[in-house]
Amino acid sequence: MEPSKMNAHANPAFVPDLNSSNPKLHEVETGKKAIEAESVYDPYLERKTRRPITNSETLFHLLKGSLGTGILAMPNAFYHAGYILGLVGTIVIGIICTYCVHLLIKAEYELCKRSKKPSLTYPATAEAALAEGPSIMQKISPYAPHIVNTFLLTYQLGTCCVYIVFISENVKSVVDAYDTELHLEIYMLIILLPLILLNYIRNLKYLAPFSTGANFITFVSFGFILYYIIHDGPTFEDREPVGEVRYWPLFFGTVLFALEAIGVIMPLENEMKTPKAFGGTIGVLNIAMSIIVTLYVGMGLLGYLTYGSDAKGSITLNIGEEEVPAQVIKILYALAIFITYGLQCYVAIDIAWNEYLSKRLDKNKRKTFFEYVTRTVIVLITFLLAVAVPRLELFISLFGALCLSALGIAFPAIIDLCTHWNKPGSAAFVLFVCKNSFLIIFGFAGLIIGTYTSISEIVKAFS
Repeated sequence: MEPSKMNAHANPAFVPDLNSSNPKLHEVETGKKAIEAESVYDPYLERKTRRPITNSETLFHLLKGSLGTGILAMPNAFYHAGYILGLVGTIVIGIICTYCVHLLIKAEYELCKRSKKPSLTYPATAEAALAEGPSIMQKISPYAPHIVNTFLLTYQLGTCCVYIVFISENVKSVVDAYDTELHLEIYMLIILLPLILLNYIRNLKYLAPFSTGANFITFVSFGFILYYIIHDGPTFEDREPVGEVRYWPLFFGTVLFALEAIGVIMPLENEMKTPKAFGGTIGVLNIAMSIIVTLYVGMGLLGYLTYGSDAKGSITLNIGEEEVPAQVIKILYALAIFITYGLQCYVAIDIAWNEYLSKRLDKNKRKTFFEYVTRTVIVLITFLLAVAVPRLELFISLFGALCLSALGIAFPAIIDLCTHWNKPGSAAFVLFVCKNSFLIIFGFAGLIIGTYTSISEIVKAFS
């Protein structure tokens, strides 16, 4: 399938406006015309999807996305925070992340009403919102999609780096029990060619059956991992209730990386059969996040109480090193993440190729060749980064703080603030501005402090 003909909804980070023939996605009506449009246009009623997903399917997709490498790093995150701060901090961060997703979804709906469009992507929502904000934001609005795409691309590449390290470490853990120990980089080199070939698959439908199998493996393996953690015996002895302050940013970045699924939130809501059920007090999002936060608190708390300061970047590396069932789990989980790498890298390829490079090569006869070059280069970038910094927990914390502080907290608050900027004058508006200002400051403070701390730890680890 040619990239120009690909359905962007196959990419979990980008869902197109299927009813719009206008290539300029982000025009927003203002003034009286927009107010009139809001009273008659309901984006939810205008959405047309090829296969709408039910509430239960949406819930499953959200839960499925939570059982990746992030949740396996939670015991290490609790080691950095301590079991009391880790428990409270995870819940608080989960509440903030959920609230910010609500802000983003509501802003998208409001902007869709004004522009008479059934749905908007995250980059399109950012541009449309900033065009409604104060004058300084209006000047930035044309660049907003590129800023959001840059953070999304960086996050996806970071996730792929984490996956390479995860696969290599788990395979190495098993092989080391039977054979001479090899350097971790050797295992990364071994899986490099398979990863490149995996990303030569241009149509996601060929990955779908394998993805289903990977999901099944992940859920089963997760259950066995919990069994091993409980079997090995959690204890409060020598466990710190509150960790050292200097390590709190590492905890923050890890929890953000684990909890946030901002790249798939909007596409899922846009594809729902009943999108109104996504929000609300007992909506799909709140139910999913409640379950996810509970799982993460449970995994982090039990894992830290069991393994303490020995908790590694992936809890799979702590369980039953000499036991065959545990080794099988590690290999199966590594296989599942290998398949998921193809899906995650597909998003990065879609942003880099379909959003930017493809348009510049429309008239080039070797366009397909350059697409494969792009796919190869993206895999090589993730490989080289993984080789340069083969520390799973530091990678997770770095990309969580760097990308998701912005994408999951600061940007939604900015979007909400700009979307409703034309309603000043009341005490409620002042409170509204203060609330969003706090979230923006909190998000960017987490980005700066978390990124600095993660980089400092990386430098310290390899100096």
